[in-house]
Amino acid sequence: MDLSATPAVLVTGIGAVSCLGGTADAFWTGLKAAAGRPTAVPGLTERVPDVLAYQVPDGAPATDAAHAAPGRATRFALSAVREAVADAGLEPREIAGAAVVIGTAGGEGGAREGDHTSESKGTAKGAGTAKGAGDGEGTRDGAPAGAWEPVFSVAATVGAELGTFGPNISVSNACAASGYALSVAVDLIRRGEADTVLLGGAEGIAWVPPASFSRLGAADPETCRPFDAERRGTVFGEGAAVLVLQSARAAAGRPAYGRVLGTAWSCDAHHPTAPDPGGEQPVRAARAALEEAGRAPGDIGCVIPHGTGTVQNDVIEYRVLREVLGDRAPATPLFSLKAFIGHTAGAAAAFAAVTAALIARHGEIPANIPLASPDPECPVRLPQDGPTPLEHPNVLVNAYAFGGSNFSMVFGGEAR
Repeated sequence: MDLSATPAVLVTGIGAVSCLGGTADAFWTGLKAAAGRPTAVPGLTERVPDVLAYQVPDGAPATDAAHAAPGRATRFALSAVREAVADAGLEPREIAGAAVVIGTAGGEGGAREGDHTSESKGTAKGAGTAKGAGDGEGTRDGAPAGAWEPVFSVAATVGAELGTFGPNISVSNACAASGYALSVAVDLIRRGEADTVLLGGAEGIAWVPPASFSRLGAADPETCRPFDAERRGTVFGEGAAVLVLQSARAAAGRPAYGRVLGTAWSCDAHHPTAPDPGGEQPVRAARAALEEAGRAPGDIGCVIPHGTGTVQNDVIEYRVLREVLGDRAPATPLFSLKAFIGHTAGAAAAFAAVTAALIARHGEIPANIPLASPDPECPVRLPQDGPTPLEHPNVLVNAYAFGGSNFSMVFGGEAR
């Protein structure tokens, strides 16, 4: 592909709220320190003992009462968006004309879960005090009991709070949601429909998803440990990750983290939850992203895999990488992000994209969390002894989802 003929899509700002803290700086510092650990979910772990989660600490982000959103995912998204907007130095006119594209698997689905309410979740985890508490009106995340609120309202609320008047799109196709959202954002810029897009993913811990994974036998009771032979499933995380994407015209004069060089989707439609053991469609997506990026396997300096810690996903993803990267696969370092922050579901690809931008900016890959028992069925390269230099400024990101939705992106650290 002739990249000179493809409109550039640059990343000029980032923001993050995660179990590692309420800012992108705290996120990067936590990755370098391997600081994330899952904890009990108040009210849920007592009922489902094998459920833990990587949860945003109390007070991160700090709640601005004048701009408090009603739900966890939306509060996290707003904080990350404001940080990304400030990081990019966007002017009011740019914010007003921006598009908003947010991926989320659960939205504010926690508000639909009935009676395990703000006491066990909101107050215990800093999710805000319920309105009307003590006055006989039961509430959940600020909404009166029985009141109807839209579940997938994160993008709309972000747009309303910031006063954006460009396209406003919510994407929700399970754990590939923010990957697909990123592709939509890139297309908006390349088609000339937006010069600036606030792109991200957001999730707040609810009860149904982790409890459901427990029933499926896919919840690890200890920690999220992708590619470890002792892994027993995934562990959910929460938070939000946001990137400011801009056309070359809008980004002129701004420092950039790099470029989104290529994105691709595919769907294998093999099974409602299980991945296709052949891996044909994830391979197709990764190759298409590389082709659009104009990059070869030897140009990839790091892979941020989907790597959930489930037995099937990790083995199949290894086979996919072996097929896509060929003889470069054993030498290409992976950064196993979910071992640090858990599986953030619909926000996972956005977190991976923010991580790719930080790796490219700093020119190094943080040390992976050591594996107790590396799985011989997926012998990926996971450097664990200190940071690894990024030898090539291109990062491949993968995200997969229930229903067979596959996403890949190539991020280039060379801004222009």
